[in-house]
Amino acid sequence: MDTIKTHDPELFEAMENEKRRQEGHLELIASENFVSDAVLEAAGSILTNKYAEGYPGKRYYGGCVHVDTVENLARERLKKLFNVKYVNVQAHSGSTANMAAYRSIIKAGDVVLGMSLDHGGHLTHGHPLNFSGVDYTFHSYGVDEKTERIDYDEVLRVAKAVNPSLIVAGASAYSREIDFKKFREIADQVGAKLMADVAHIAGLIAAGLHNNPCEVADVITSTTHKTLRGPRGGIVMTNDAELYKKINRVVFPGIQGGPLMHVIAAKAAAFEEALSPQFKAYQSAVVENAKALAEALMERGFNVVSGGTDNHLVLVEVKSRTGLTGLDAEKLLEKVNITCNKNTVPNDPEKPFITSGIRLGTPALTTRGFEATDMVEVAALIHDALMNPNNDFALDAVRERVALLTKKYPLYT
Repeated sequence: MDTIKTHDPELFEAMENEKRRQEGHLELIASENFVSDAVLEAAGSILTNKYAEGYPGKRYYGGCVHVDTVENLARERLKKLFNVKYVNVQAHSGSTANMAAYRSIIKAGDVVLGMSLDHGGHLTHGHPLNFSGVDYTFHSYGVDEKTERIDYDEVLRVAKAVNPSLIVAGASAYSREIDFKKFREIADQVGAKLMADVAHIAGLIAAGLHNNPCEVADVITSTTHKTLRGPRGGIVMTNDAELYKKINRVVFPGIQGGPLMHVIAAKAAAFEEALSPQFKAYQSAVVENAKALAEALMERGFNVVSGGTDNHLVLVEVKSRTGLTGLDAEKLLEKVNITCNKNTVPNDPEKPFITSGIRLGTPALTTRGFEATDMVEVAALIHDALMNPNNDFALDAVRERVALLTKKYPLYT
């Protein structure tokens, strides 16, 4: 950072401000985490200098002998982590990983069944403005109105009605364990392929805390930067040798050029960490903290969607308790240094940019060392802020308590 500080003080200041924000805020965005020093070093390494179009042993550039080693390390570690035969670690993001999966397994215009976005699905699961909604004909399944959990009988009913070529199992705002074997049974009944998007729960799967879709899905995609605690990027996995060849061709040269070798190195570092016993203990703490947060919020009168959580995520309907929309709640919490995101809840009457809820996650705070008792205090801080939107004295008090928590668990020394 000394070079940037000397030669580009404007950029240095912005980066230092972000560092201070991360240090001083309670990070509750479910899709964010804090990487290790090893991941940071790899992501900022000299590997950013190397062009390596193609795959190990079959590059379009010379001088790739060492980056081949790097990519092979990432691939072998990932295969071991998920007990899967074939992996592609070059996808730049979860969205491009999903694009690669779709293009490898179905044709443009094919019918796809995915989780409704306002019930917890992802942008790449059929949003009309996203490539997925443009290139394919998406239909949706959602959660039961009473239980707010996936009703697999209803998924089967919809699947029989729309006859999809592909079913997508996965979500970005669903707090319960997904039964991938049930999805496999449904896909088989309607003659569909099965894709599992595990971007949010990959770390839990790797730690054995969630059933592994690699055992049953045709293709599996994920990001590497959420519960997996790696750099920002994507991966694609399968046990089908012929499908693997298609996936590789779609990623390169189909939708990407040269791979980001510094990011692949950072992925390799993260995968090695995820193979350790310490990572399993960390993931257990993530789930324990999420359960403690959900329970404490419900004790304070908040409506937690589905009545709790099985994973790292807590979806909270805030409007009925506070009178605030999700957008208002997000902005108010940011004022007291608590970071989260607005989120739709099932059957939300508000528009997607407004929402009635917020999405909370425990991966980042757990990385800092937060324990279940701390999450009870975090719930109290959220409650005290949202119940006093116009009380500066109360909001100042919350901000001071946030500062005490962040100082208790320093992020950067």
